[in-house]
Amino acid sequence: MRSLILLGLVGFAAQLVDGSLGMAYGVTSTTLLLAIGTNPAAASATVHLAEIGTTLASGISHWRFDNVDWKVIAKIGIPGALGAFAGATFLSSLSTEVAAPIMSIILLALGVYILVRFTAFGLSRDNLGKPLRKRFLAPLGLFAGFIDATGGGGWGPVGTPALLASGRIPPRKVIGSIDTSEFLIAIAASIGFFVGLGSENIDFAWVAVLLAGGVIAAPIAAWLVRHIPPRILGSAVGGLIILTNTRTLLRSDWVDAPGNVQTIAYVAIAVIWAAAVAYSVREYRRHKEQESVEAIEAELRRREAEEPTPA
Repeated sequence: MRSLILLGLVGFAAQLVDGSLGMAYGVTSTTLLLAIGTNPAAASATVHLAEIGTTLASGISHWRFDNVDWKVIAKIGIPGALGAFAGATFLSSLSTEVAAPIMSIILLALGVYILVRFTAFGLSRDNLGKPLRKRFLAPLGLFAGFIDATGGGGWGPVGTPALLASGRIPPRKVIGSIDTSEFLIAIAASIGFFVGLGSENIDFAWVAVLLAGGVIAAPIAAWLVRHIPPRILGSAVGGLIILTNTRTLLRSDWVDAPGNVQTIAYVAIAVIWAAAVAYSVREYRRHKEQESVEAIEAELRRREAEEPTPA
């Protein structure tokens, strides 16, 4: 019973972070399941089954708070589902251990860019309102979906920084769209796991507890995203991207850093991250009239009225 309660709290915390920052549900939940001895395929299958419910609840919550861009979801979600199905089906025979450090380096660079960009300058408005093209979103979705299924998490860590770096839609809609489209990825991955594994290795009690925790957290996270200013939200997401990908690199075969080195690195990142968020809060208060959620939305509506987005 104690382990189920703990798992429910993990599901709540993971969804709260995922729904408000656009990533970490799969990575957090899968890490815990692996730590207690679950094999990688079964752990990923359990998390993706739970995510069918949590992403549905999260998507509905983000939609109700107007955090969703449906055109982005249509262009990224279907390729993402195809990638997730392929990744789940071939998880037992494919390894991402070699590719993971390379991907982490790329995402780490994006995380540094996002942290510096949003902390120092706030949301860039140069490309705000411009459409995200299918030729960019489709390959991104395919790759992110595959990584998500094979690694037990990756849709948010890959998709969120890429969309944020484009500067074309507000951060809250990046997070809302990524979280909502993840419903398709969870369904496709779960079908793939049933095809490749069957259901005998899946503990449905764990699925139910993870699901319950995530469903409770989903509307809270969507509300937070709707009210956190873009500059502060960007700094928070950038720091999380840096922390998670540094963790991957330090634990990879490429580096294999000792435990004390890892601890020092995490503490240093946490201090820099906290300082960046504090600076963002201070700058936001100084320029609140230009950087509030309402001001960004007004600017976006004005641009859309002047240059209607092509169908």
